[in-house]
Amino acid sequence: MNGGQRVELTGTWSASLEWLVQRLAPAFPALVFAELKYRVKSWQKLDWCIEDAAAAIDAVGAPRTLLVGFSMGGAVASQAAADPSVEAVVGLAPWFPNRLPLDALRGHRLRVLHGSLDRWLPGIPGVSPASSRRGFDRAQALGADGEYTLIPGAVHGLALRAHRGRALPLPRARTWAKLVAEELTRFESQAPPG
Repeated sequence: MNGGQRVELTGTWSASLEWLVQRLAPAFPALVFAELKYRVKSWQKLDWCIEDAAAAIDAVGAPRTLLVGFSMGGAVASQAAADPSVEAVVGLAPWFPNRLPLDALRGHRLRVLHGSLDRWLPGIPGVSPASSRRGFDRAQALGADGEYTLIPGAVHGLALRAHRGRALPLPRARTWAKLVAEELTRFESQAPPG
């Protein structure tokens, strides 16, 4: 689940998630990967983004779901976790504003990964590690289980879109991918026999 911004723009594909999936999907052939493209990618339309996430989960129709949410996508995933198929959420520099209820994470695994250098800068979106840590702590207090990992030297995200459309990795992108792979391995190993 992609990030967003204040301005209401038509949804686009995420360079960070594209880069991540290109590296992880071949290593996990038994898993189905799907990327959510919002109608409007803006936290001003967060309810719409959550509706889009619910529709995507329904369209995939998997009996078990692990959601990966980047930035605003973390907020979206925290709400979409109410779907009965969702077992775990991985937040990549997730935005968990204080007003956002996190009750849907109760009983779920929540793994938060955050770059130590992430922060909002003029004209550049970001989420402070302190903010995602507060959200993680709130989710744990409500009954979520999981881990919070700060990635030294990492910024907000894993990749940027190059001029010709290719996703180019940012510093520590491989560390992000390794940690998400750990969660996918954990998720895959907990599948019921069958």
